[in-house]
Amino acid sequence: MTDELDRLRAALQEAPAEPFAEPDLDRIFKDGARIRRRRRFLTSSGAALAVVAVVFGAAWLRSPGGAPEQVHAAASPPMVTNVSSSTSVPAPTSAESRPLGEVISTGTYADGAELVFYATEIDDPDNLPTVQFGVMASLYEPDGDLRPLYLANESEGKDRSFGFHATSGGTTVSDVWVPVYGYFSGPAARIETTVDGRTIPAHTARWSEDPDVVVFWFDQDDVPSAESATPLVAYSADGKRLTR
Repeated sequence: MTDELDRLRAALQEAPAEPFAEPDLDRIFKDGARIRRRRRFLTSSGAALAVVAVVFGAAWLRSPGGAPEQVHAAASPPMVTNVSSSTSVPAPTSAESRPLGEVISTGTYADGAELVFYATEIDDPDNLPTVQFGVMASLYEPDGDLRPLYLANESEGKDRSFGFHATSGGTTVSDVWVPVYGYFSGPAARIETTVDGRTIPAHTARWSEDPDVVVFWFDQDDVPSAESATPLVAYSADGKRLTR
C-alpha cells in the first residue's frame, strides 16, 4: 500500500509533457461580439421580410387603379305578384294606332300637348292570339291630332285575365317623359305601390269599352321607373285587397 501511494505522489509531482496555454481572452470577446451582431441582423432581416410580404399582399388585393376592388353579391330580382308579362315598345308615329273607346286625360303637358292614354287594337293572331288590345301613351295636340309615343300590352296569356298587366313606362320618348303606367283587369277602385317606404297612390281611369279594365299611372317624381313600382296592390271600392 505504501509503495502505491509513493508512486502516485511521484506522478503528481511530474511536470506535464506540454504546458497548458494561457486563454486568449481578447479573441473570445471578439468572437462573441460577432455572434451577437449576426443574430441581431438575422432577426432584423426577418422582420423586414414580413413587412414586405404584407405590403405586397395589400397590393394584390387592389385594382390596377389603386382602389380596393369591391365584390357585390348579385341582387335578387324583385318579386311581383299578379303582374303579367308585357311587351312595351315605342309606338309608331303613323295614324295606324287608333283609340278604342274614349281617350283618357292625364292633365299633364309636354311640348304644348297633353299626355293621354287610350286602348288600341292589337291584331296579331299568330303571335298573340289572346291579346286584342294594348294601352297607348300619346300626346294630344292642340289641333286634335294624336301623336303616339309608347305602346304597352300583354305578351303572355289573356289580356283581360284578372290582375295587373303591361306595367311599363318610366322612360323618355322623343324628349317626352312617359310615366310608369299599365292596367288592371278587375274591379279595382284604388291602386298603390310602395317606394322607399312611402305608399304612392296611382291615378286611375276606367276604360270606356270595358269598366273592368282600369288604366293606372304614377307621377314621375313619385315612381321614376317601372322596376320601383313593385309590389303593386289593388283594392276594391269597399277597401278589400284584390291582390296579395
